[in-house]
Amino acid sequence: MKKQVFDYIICGGGASGLLLVNALLEDSYFDKKKILLIEKETKNSNDRTWCFWETNPGNFDFLIKKSWPSASFKSKELNLNFKLAPFHYKMLRSKAFYKEIYQKIEAQKQLTLLKAEVLKIKENKSTSVVQTDKGIFESEKVFNSIFNPKALYNQKKYPVLNQHFIGWFIKTNTPMFDPEKVLFMDFDIPQQGKTRFLYLLPTDEKHALVEYTLFSEDLLQKEEYETGIINYLNAQGISDFEIEEKEQGNIPMSCFPLEQFNTPSLLNIGTAGGWTKASTGFTFKNTERKINQLVSFLKTEKNLNQFQTRNRFRFYDLLFLDVLLKYNEQGSRLFERMFAKNHPLTIFRFLDEKTTLSEDLKILSSFTFEQIRWFLSALFKRIL
Repeated sequence: MKKQVFDYIICGGGASGLLLVNALLEDSYFDKKKILLIEKETKNSNDRTWCFWETNPGNFDFLIKKSWPSASFKSKELNLNFKLAPFHYKMLRSKAFYKEIYQKIEAQKQLTLLKAEVLKIKENKSTSVVQTDKGIFESEKVFNSIFNPKALYNQKKYPVLNQHFIGWFIKTNTPMFDPEKVLFMDFDIPQQGKTRFLYLLPTDEKHALVEYTLFSEDLLQKEEYETGIINYLNAQGISDFEIEEKEQGNIPMSCFPLEQFNTPSLLNIGTAGGWTKASTGFTFKNTERKINQLVSFLKTEKNLNQFQTRNRFRFYDLLFLDVLLKYNEQGSRLFERMFAKNHPLTIFRFLDEKTTLSEDLKILSSFTFEQIRWFLSALFKRIL
């Protein structure tokens, strides 16, 4: 079968693939580039809910389902309410995002959308060849967002936790929610030896997304998540409600260097490239930032494996995961201490990897002596 050649090939039409498509189409530098997007499914449903904080205006504000100016954090010892300014916490449903990007694709001719399954990607001298069930394609710049977790889970050097959850979009018969405030984390629930919290996003006084979430190695039976949601709602006096929609997810949290699989002509992006924030599981905004960096990098015409995404925050995340893996039942105490001893907005900036080294050290030093000992032990093991 004859190979078709493109300037850029994007494998996978999830968040990272479509964010890259959007960035390329919006930059006139790439107007004459032939682009191929390969996606096996038609993306037209709310199969994802992406949440993130950012200052206004954001690139996708016109698609945002809901935005909140305030937030709260709760644990057994702490009940913290705070304004998010200059940030807003935002919810983006995937259906609106997919529709917007696909409309852009249909409106121009430089990008070919192929509905096909990627079977294999292999190097061929200075190019990468993408084999699909509908043809063979070649490019000097291939971007892969199709995540294969085998390498991640078949190693022991880097810890792998899962952020796993079930969420219900509910409607109550009477006003029960504050639509101006998101409950970022509520650890005031039975931990049962694992790091567990509730996450509540009210879209108005009667509608909210409530998620039962864990940071742990092993997944639960479906009934345990849903029992956790019911128990939480009952504890808040919410018993008369209707479930309008459900969602379920599992996000791998690891600092495993997936970038080692990049080559001069192949770059793994999104979750496949290790772009998920390892300590929190946040992916969408982190990926958008890296896509912006990538677009600038592409204009240098350098080999793709020269694109760097690692920094000191990756090492912080690694130590945090080392500690959380060993002391998973203490996760709520770690988050509680961090929010109790630091301004919440400093924590958000830290998670955005925008704090100074002195601010980093202040956050790291805010833990108890016992917790600091956990981190130092993890540090020594990594160094030695």
